[in-house]
Amino acid sequence: MATAKKTIKVKKLIVEEKTLKQLRDDLLTKQNELVEARRGHKLGELTNPRVITTTRKDIARLHTAIAATEKTDNKEDK
Repeated sequence: MATAKKTIKVKKLIVEEKTLKQLRDDLLTKQNELVEARRGHKLGELTNPRVITTTRKDIARLHTAIAATEKTDNKEDK
């Protein structure tokens, strides 16, 4: 029996090189995109509902990056 291999392409944000202000700006942008995607989904205008899921995951990644950046900034200040 041959086993089939499944290739999964993962799209990740590069957040290591961004400042805290840039991360917060990106977060606001993604949150606005999520609101618009949800509105479009309710009205039946959204053709790809997976946009909502990927946007939510991007927001979570940005929250994690912001928390990590704030934590390292606090350590450097002490």
